[in-house]
Amino acid sequence: MSVSLEVKERAVRPRSLRKQLRHSGQVPAVVYGYQIESTPISVNEKELTKTLREHGVNAVISMTVGGKKINTLMYKAQLNTFTSEIEHVEFLAVNMNEETEVEAEIVLIGESKGVKVGGVLTQNLYNVLVSATPDKLPERVEVDITEMAIGDSLVIADLPVNKDYTIVTDGEEQIVAVTEAQSGSEEVSADAPEPEVIGEKEKEK
Repeated sequence: MSVSLEVKERAVRPRSLRKQLRHSGQVPAVVYGYQIESTPISVNEKELTKTLREHGVNAVISMTVGGKKINTLMYKAQLNTFTSEIEHVEFLAVNMNEETEVEAEIVLIGESKGVKVGGVLTQNLYNVLVSATPDKLPERVEVDITEMAIGDSLVIADLPVNKDYTIVTDGEEQIVAVTEAQSGSEEVSADAPEPEVIGEKEKEK
């Protein structure tokens, strides 16, 4: 299933046109890929933001370009460093019958047994590369950590197989681990030398 987004073809010269578009609430963009040449377009920023918020960054976006309806994925977005506003977007036209690869967010589900008894949970991987037909691409990959005890860890290969997509990321990549909490104080050895006090004069013999 795809979500529709209205776009307009745009000119690329002069460069000042980009600034004019942004001032009018439009985002300069480009679409290319399956059965379409690279085409400059513009899209309403509020509509684009709403679409991404409601359907996710891996949603299939349907648009009409040059009188032709195409299915796309948002391939890349350039954000303003200071305002986080979208400044430019690249859309990739896709074949709905062919698999493609995108990143999906890892989301931990539940509270581990180890954490409940004082263990420390450390997440080492936050995104994975997945492969699927565009309509089956996940927005996130959920990882259940409920049964993880102190000393346990999970790697990509431990995740259950999903019929809709394949995880491409190396199976040995560690996602999360539960370890013992470190003591806040360390014992000082009796044989350890006393610290030198800077500025203290030596006592006269």
